[in-house]
Amino acid sequence: MRSHHVSRVIAADVATVYDFAADLRNLPVWAAGLAQSEVTQEGDALFVESSMGRVRIQFVERNSFGVLDHDVTLPSGVVVTNPMRVFSHPNGAEVIFTVRQIDMTDEEFARDIAMIEADLDRLAASVVASSHARGAL
Repeated sequence: MRSHHVSRVIAADVATVYDFAADLRNLPVWAAGLAQSEVTQEGDALFVESSMGRVRIQFVERNSFGVLDHDVTLPSGVVVTNPMRVFSHPNGAEVIFTVRQIDMTDEEFARDIAMIEADLDRLAASVVASSHARGAL
């Protein structure tokens, strides 16, 4: 199994980036690779329609460390853990997402990496646009 770290620097402070990414209502805005619908809650479980079908999402609890790790339970029942962090960077905040090659070809792995790169690009653009709209930048 290989891992690949995808990183984006966002011109906003860590708290702003973390709060935006941790707000599940924003998931469909930036995480198109995962969320193709609004997040729905059933009991303690969160669900979203994705390109893989209906998946369950469980994020770690909000924390002061910038950790946004989350488990995605696929329709097959397989659970994929996705490490994700937001931390300080001289130009704002940096987001790192670890993509793991689990049971996929090199081509599928490359597609997953490209999808996460696009998701983090959307996250950066959405955070900056949201900050501008609030007059924060």
